[in-house]
Amino acid sequence: MNNDVFFSKLFGIMAGDERINVWHFAIYMSLFQRWLANGRVNPVSISRREIMRQTHIRSIVTYHKCIRQLRDFGYIIYEPSYNPFIGSCIRLLIFGNK
Repeated sequence: MNNDVFFSKLFGIMAGDERINVWHFAIYMSLFQRWLANGRVNPVSISRREIMRQTHIRSIVTYHKCIRQLRDFGYIIYEPSYNPFIGSCIRLLIFGNK
C-alpha cells in the first residue's frame, strides 16, 4: 500500500474515532514517519525524548497517557524499555495486521 492510500485510510479511521485528539494524531504521525524510515518493518525502536520533540509535547505525563491510549485503542503495540540506552519498541497495527 502506498503512503498516500495508507495516510488517507488512517486519517479517515482516526477522524472518525472520537477518542482520538490532536496529541494522539501527532504521536501516531511521528511513529508512522519512524516506521517509514525503518523500511515499513515492525517493530520500530523509538526514543520518548525524540517523539516528544517532534510532536511538541512538553509533558511526560501527556506523552505516556497518549501512548497508553493508542495501545488501548488498538493503534499500536507498545513494548517499553526501562534501559535509557535502548529505545522502546512500537509496532504499528495497520488495519488489523499485527
